[in-house]
Amino acid sequence: MNLKGKTIRLLPGGRVLVGYLTRELLGKIFATAAVIVALMEVLALLEQVTEIMGRHLGLSGVLYYAVIRLPLLFGNAMPLAVLIGALITLLQLTISNEISILRAAGLSTPGLFRLFLPAILGLGLLCVVVDDQVVPRSEIAQARWWNATNPSPTGVSRDVWFRTGMTLVNVQGIAKGGRELHDVTVYRRDHDGQVEKVIHLPKVSYFINRWSGYPDHVLTVISPTRMEQLDPDSSSDTRLVLDWPRTLTPDLVLQLALDTPQSILTMMQVLDNDFPSSQSPAFFMTEILGRIMLPLTFTVMLLLAIPVVYIPPRAGTRSWLPIWCLGAGLLFVVFQGLLRALGNAGTLPSLVAVFVGIVIFILGVVTVLLRIEER
Repeated sequence: MNLKGKTIRLLPGGRVLVGYLTRELLGKIFATAAVIVALMEVLALLEQVTEIMGRHLGLSGVLYYAVIRLPLLFGNAMPLAVLIGALITLLQLTISNEISILRAAGLSTPGLFRLFLPAILGLGLLCVVVDDQVVPRSEIAQARWWNATNPSPTGVSRDVWFRTGMTLVNVQGIAKGGRELHDVTVYRRDHDGQVEKVIHLPKVSYFINRWSGYPDHVLTVISPTRMEQLDPDSSSDTRLVLDWPRTLTPDLVLQLALDTPQSILTMMQVLDNDFPSSQSPAFFMTEILGRIMLPLTFTVMLLLAIPVVYIPPRAGTRSWLPIWCLGAGLLFVVFQGLLRALGNAGTLPSLVAVFVGIVIFILGVVTVLLRIEER
């Protein structure tokens, strides 16, 4: 069989054909991803380069910021890159009559989809690993560097709330890469959720795996109608070691403050109350399911591109079908984003928020393909 001037000998199981189609598809997807990531990098640098130069970080700071953000941008760009890459690949195969040759050889549209499926699923698994292992580390490194280079002695002003056990904590400022907290208020509660003591510390520092500081206000709730306030002497050297878990590291504080991505293992530990958190359980469950289902999301993107194989070769690029497929893909991204937002807020169950959009668009594409086949 000759495809685009290349002789392809079908081995048992069609391994050569799968390899050829996989190279074509992945080449287009990664080229598209590179263009999208480059555009996103330019926009991010235009927004931050003034601040970077204001901190006297120079060209090395600009390059570091650009490189450290690459994993996150790559993960954000991949769903759209899969759609556009699949559209370009299938359109190219259709216009060059390679799809017609494959049909003449007895390959159906579902068979063509199955040939592309291993590459899409493999790419989905790769992106799951990147999003789960690389992105959280790179984003924490970027947040640590950004906070540590802040010229303000009190760091970045952040109104951060998080829960550890029955204790609520409010932090107004973070400095020195997360190792120093400013204007910290600790609300200690009993098992019924009633506040027992409120402690205010102007500064809390991280040293030898522990958080500690000098409190300046302590309010003890004796009864619903009686409270006792204690203002320690500012010259007192009585340092209070906070009973926060050892898992509450400076990196985790930055993660809570900036809502940076977390790994699936960390989110599972949050759901088991082993880690402090600033989000609801519904948020973490939706994020876990959405990340696990990423290969299936890529499969939907491939399905949305499949209709272009029905374009008559003579119509070529004059057909509007690729535009409709691209519009359907963008609608899928928006629809999934809306459902994920509702799932994160707890308005929708996590399973519904993740799976409903995928199921609806799969059924919609299959219906369209069946109608085209009937013509």
